[in-house]
Amino acid sequence: MTGQVRTVDGRVAGRRGQATRQKLLDCLSEMLSSSPYRDVKVIDVARKAGTSPATFYQYFPDVEGAVLEIAEEMAKEGAGLTELVSARSWVGKAGWATAEELVDGFLEFWRRNDAILRVVDLGAAEGDKRFYKIRMKILNSVTNSLTDSMKDLQSKGKVDKDVSPAAIAGSLVAMLAAVASHQKGFTTWGVKQSELKPNLALLVHLGITGKKPTK
Repeated sequence: MTGQVRTVDGRVAGRRGQATRQKLLDCLSEMLSSSPYRDVKVIDVARKAGTSPATFYQYFPDVEGAVLEIAEEMAKEGAGLTELVSARSWVGKAGWATAEELVDGFLEFWRRNDAILRVVDLGAAEGDKRFYKIRMKILNSVTNSLTDSMKDLQSKGKVDKDVSPAAIAGSLVAMLAAVASHQKGFTTWGVKQSELKPNLALLVHLGITGKKPTK
């Protein structure tokens, strides 16, 4: 963790305090992977971390407050997804590689953060602006870069001028997010994981360039 870490009452936490705080967050993350969000209680998180509820409340107002901390850290990592698109080529074989790497990186990010993303989606769906902002921070990192890529292709006459780059980019990222959160469900449709990635990359490539990829 970087920067000063403060307790709920504003005091700066020492190294031991920071370690305890991080352990509580780690234990909460682990619990979210195996328990429904609503079932996770402060006393259970504290017990798993080998400390007391009173210590938990020194660092977080409640479980939701701690979940938001985890989600904010994840959103910072998610902002790095823009590197999968920014300044990348969508022409020829390089374009197919860009589509494949975007899909691979997006699905991997969702798998790695599946538990906290489920909570973020739940909070956003219920209208909690804090969770909605975190979700949009992650999606915007890719949407904005894809929009810029399409605008660049448009300026070079490679994409129809009547196409809305922001609409296409937003639709593709919404599709990626929906597919990423439903990865396990594809097996019930007889779709193998090895089939999902290339076909999703095909849709992304077609959406951005309007052309079949050169492989």
